[in-house]
Amino acid sequence: MFDRYPGDNDTQLMPSQKLYLGSDGETVTLPSTNLMSFLSAKNTDSAPKRLLDSRKYKKFTEACASFVMISADSDDYSEDLIFTRNGEPIKFKGFNENETCDESGIFIKRDVARLEKGIPNPKVRPVLPAPWEVSFKLSLFPNEQIQEQQLKNVFEKGGYAVGIGTWRGRFGKFTVSSWK
Repeated sequence: MFDRYPGDNDTQLMPSQKLYLGSDGETVTLPSTNLMSFLSAKNTDSAPKRLLDSRKYKKFTEACASFVMISADSDDYSEDLIFTRNGEPIKFKGFNENETCDESGIFIKRDVARLEKGIPNPKVRPVLPAPWEVSFKLSLFPNEQIQEQQLKNVFEKGGYAVGIGTWRGRFGKFTVSSWK
């Protein structure tokens, strides 16, 4: 589920503007910073915060922020990770009258969150249905604070427990299919 932040709380985005799209305006992407947040966020839901002992997760998140780098699965160190399906980039071509993209299957989900004192907060967000894949290069620099097996365990367990994107836990669950 996507909910790209426009940079301030007053700007309202159309559902299609909440997607992350590549430079061609069609390829569905995920900023690598979103995966770094999955590993290193202290103040929002992250895999270490959810899975590790409350006395230890902050050191783990700091180690990830310091010694882990995530980039596209290429040599150009792009920050845009490309969503694929069956090895092909997923393309967004716009929503039809049923609020679905025929090409990608992306659909609009409408919900109402309840704020403090029961104030309704309508949410309109695009969802990329499974199956999808994201390949990326993860670099773990030599250090004494975090080991590769710890990082792998948090990624694997966090894929189920937390996931990626907005409304994590309900949407964005993933499995690690390859770790080299």
